[in-house]
Amino acid sequence: MNRKNYRDKALMKKRISLALTTLICLFALLVIRLSYIMIVKREEYSAKAEEQWTSEVKIDARRGRILDRNGVELAVSANVYRVDFDLNSIRAHLRKENLTNNDIAPKISEALGMDEQKVLDKLNTKLPSGSDAGAAILVRRIEKEPADKVKDLNIPGIIVSPDTKRYYPNGNFLAHVLGSTNIDGQGLTGVELEYNDYLSGTPGLRISELSKYNDELPYTISEFTAPVNGSDLVLTIDANLQAFAEKVAEKGYIDNQAKQVSIIIMNPNNGEILAMVNKPDFDPNNPYEGTENYEGENLAEKVQKMWRNHLVNDTFEPGSIFKVVTMIGNLEEGLVDESDTFTCNGSLKIGPHTIKCWKTSGHGTLTLPEILQNSCNVGFMEIGKKIGKEKLNEYISKLGFGQVSGVDLPGEAKGITKKTENINEADLATISFGQTNTVNAVQYMAAFNSIVNGGKLIQPHIMKEITSSNENGETVVEETFEAKVTEVLSESNTSILRDYLERTVSYGGSSKAYVEGYHIGAKTGTAQKVNPNGGGYESGKYISSLAGFAPADDPQVTVFISIDEPGTGTYYAGQIVAPLANILFTDIFNYMSEEMPKDDVESIVKEVVIPEIRGLEVSEAKKILKEYNLEYNIDGNGSIITDVKPYPGYTVKENSKINIDTGEIEPYNKNVVMPDLRGYSLEAATKILDDLGITLTYEGEGTIVKQSISKGEIITKGTNVKLILNEEYGD
Repeated sequence: MNRKNYRDKALMKKRISLALTTLICLFALLVIRLSYIMIVKREEYSAKAEEQWTSEVKIDARRGRILDRNGVELAVSANVYRVDFDLNSIRAHLRKENLTNNDIAPKISEALGMDEQKVLDKLNTKLPSGSDAGAAILVRRIEKEPADKVKDLNIPGIIVSPDTKRYYPNGNFLAHVLGSTNIDGQGLTGVELEYNDYLSGTPGLRISELSKYNDELPYTISEFTAPVNGSDLVLTIDANLQAFAEKVAEKGYIDNQAKQVSIIIMNPNNGEILAMVNKPDFDPNNPYEGTENYEGENLAEKVQKMWRNHLVNDTFEPGSIFKVVTMIGNLEEGLVDESDTFTCNGSLKIGPHTIKCWKTSGHGTLTLPEILQNSCNVGFMEIGKKIGKEKLNEYISKLGFGQVSGVDLPGEAKGITKKTENINEADLATISFGQTNTVNAVQYMAAFNSIVNGGKLIQPHIMKEITSSNENGETVVEETFEAKVTEVLSESNTSILRDYLERTVSYGGSSKAYVEGYHIGAKTGTAQKVNPNGGGYESGKYISSLAGFAPADDPQVTVFISIDEPGTGTYYAGQIVAPLANILFTDIFNYMSEEMPKDDVESIVKEVVIPEIRGLEVSEAKKILKEYNLEYNIDGNGSIITDVKPYPGYTVKENSKINIDTGEIEPYNKNVVMPDLRGYSLEAATKILDDLGITLTYEGEGTIVKQSISKGEIITKGTNVKLILNEEYGD
């Protein structure tokens, strides 16, 4: 082989190798590119391809209702409609008919009463990439008439379907609990937000296959997934009790020229919230109206203030209502007894500090129940010192303070409790009567309920159950609320404290909450507001509050009322909150006595004093007993009442039976029973005593706090009793 041929072959091999290498590299690049498209960009290109040969429209589910415990509708989804564009189908139709968007836009706008340009903009909707979109939402929440008009146009690709418009039949009623929704029907606040996943349901979907000309293929079946409607939310709220609370809150707000008034009614035995209201409030049907009445740097800040549920989202220094925590801790530890005495001279020196009682002239010497009745700060500073900071903080923690209560409403604030190692002597004193630490109202009521129900800390809740309807239209319970329950206190000591709280209403600082014929326990509190910018307390700004329960011997309801920044110059809770509690308890008693089953209401029935009917004709006596709602057994065939057992003056529950003896006209004994008049007004007490033939003298003004003859004592007609009245109301 000559050298030339060798060089030619070598050059050819080199060229072949180069070409082969180039082909391999190109093939490798092609494989890499194809892998990139098939793996990395798969979802993007698949979506684009699917969009080209399918038409997809989402169909919203109907949002579930919100009901009260008795089935009263509080929030519903109204029967409205929406119009969507299946743009691929519309474009195919326009090509077939040789039309443009400009030809159909006027017809659509006329049917819906919309601006023509807005319709055109929707018809020309583009994707972010610049390509034509496959679908667009034209309008939502329209009534049936315009929906029918646009449907009658018979333009393929215009889809009219049911839509959800949230409607609150009672306007502002229960506003902060219900909350509101946005235009898409999703919860923004309240239970609408908290239970949004249950209420929303699952949207449906309509998918149709298209030809290369964007026509629906005639022999394919559109895929249709029906929406699953949202479940109904049944609240623990009783709409009737809520109405009472709304009325009383509105009265308190207006009469006291307050910044706000808040009320909770609860069942202490299971943690159910029966009513919850804040005034001022808003209309969930128009949730952005009214913001001009609120302070804020911008609209969003004002809206959030208006929507804020102060009972859950805000904290405050509780003041004297917190004294029940200090007292129950001392009772549980066996550090105090009813016979213990405390001397209040108006203040107490704690280290370098002199801390005053609300009554700067002093209360004198008081027993343990009396320091609660008179809300004596000095007495509570002394029992706070007895229990000490470690044990007091142990009970504060045990009763749930410094942590969220777990109420099923959004944005609960947990409050602030001072750490044990940071508490000095002055802190211990002020914590003992309700300053320094902060709480939220629902959290406080969970703790208060544990005293009322015999020692169980129960998670407060607003949801009773989640329900839905099956294919037969029957209601199915999907889920019920299981409240967390913890035993934290003893029945014996909580019973003692309940008795003290009843005395506080009967003849203490909460006496204006007294409702004639019922046994109520309560504690009032007045706390100066903390300066939010630091530096102590705000001058002249107070939160006045009351926590109460009834009936005292078998509590069925608890009530919390607060007035924030009363503006009339009167701010003691005993003067401005207790009267509201009287109205609220009266409404509650009347409602529960009429509406509840007999077995459930026995403990809340009103008590009455047996009237004097001896010496009256039977027919007249029967009329009087009917007015008092008393039943009777009659012995004898006479026409005159000669004896009554129990004696007149004895206190019994309404509908109780008394025994009556009859005969001819003859003398009868003059024995009567001295009734318990503590908590009564002088006018009401005078009427009772006149009926029984008992004379009276009195001193003081206000309500009766003491009587010279003990209740239940058998006396004769004509006996004189001295009544002591007191109108001094503390915090």
